[in-house]
Amino acid sequence: MDKRPIGVFDSGVGGLSVLRELEKLLPKENFVFLADQKYVPYGEKSKRELVKLCSNITEYLIKEHKIKMLVIACNTATCYSIKELRERFSLPIVGTEPAIKPAAESSRSRVIAVISTPATSRSKTIKRLIREFAKGVEVINIGCKNLENTVEEGNLNAPKVRSLLRSYLRPVKNSLADRLVLGCTHYPFLKAAIRKILDPKVQLVDSGKAIGRRAKYLLAKNRISNRSGGRTIYFTTGNSSKFQQVAGKLLKRKILAKRAIL
Repeated sequence: MDKRPIGVFDSGVGGLSVLRELEKLLPKENFVFLADQKYVPYGEKSKRELVKLCSNITEYLIKEHKIKMLVIACNTATCYSIKELRERFSLPIVGTEPAIKPAAESSRSRVIAVISTPATSRSKTIKRLIREFAKGVEVINIGCKNLENTVEEGNLNAPKVRSLLRSYLRPVKNSLADRLVLGCTHYPFLKAAIRKILDPKVQLVDSGKAIGRRAKYLLAKNRISNRSGGRTIYFTTGNSSKFQQVAGKLLKRKILAKRAIL
C-alpha cells in the first residue's frame, strides 16, 4: 500500500476535468492538483517555454509532495514536454493526447473533427495521431485561440463563449463529421454549450476516462496502488481565491486552494 499522492497538473482549471475522472476510477488514491495559472494559457507558448514550465512543476511536486506518479492533464504540455520529462524523471508519467483513435474507429461517416489549442493543433503529436489512427478518415483540425481562457473565467454561458464556439464549430456544422474530439482538457466543461450548437448526431469524445484507465494500470504494474485514502489538495501559481471560486463552480463542490511558489 503506497499512500503517496498522484500529482496532476495543467495550465489552469481545465485539468480538473481529468482529475474528476481519476477520482471516480481511483477513489482510494490521494491527489495533488496544481494549476499553473501564472502562465496560462499554455496553448500559445513555445516548446522551450513549455519544457521549462513542466520541468519546474514536476520538480516541485516531487520535492514538496513526494508524488509517486505524474499525470499531465494538458494536451499541449503533453505534446511538447512529455518526452523530456520521461527522460529526466524516473516516476511513471501519464500524458493526455487528443482521443483521435477512438473517434476515428467509431465514426460512421468517416469524418471527424478535432478542436484544441493553437499549439496542439499544429503539433507533431496530433499529426502522428492522425497519420497512425485516422487512415481513410477525413480529419477537420481546428486550433481555438482564447477558448481556453474563457473556461478559466468560469462563466461557461457567457456571450463571448457562445460566440467563440459558433465561430470555431462552423466548419464542423458544415461537414459530415459525426465525432468531435475535445483536444484540450478545458473543453469538457463546455460540453453543454457545444451540444447547443452541433447536431445531436455529433458525439463528443475526450480523453478523461482513458487517462484514468492508464493511471490505474501503471499503479498496479508498479505496485504503488493505495487502498485507503481519497484526499485531494489543490494549489495554484496564480490567485488562490479566484481558483477556488472557479474550480468550485466547475466541480460543484467547495474547493480550498493554496498558492504554490515554484
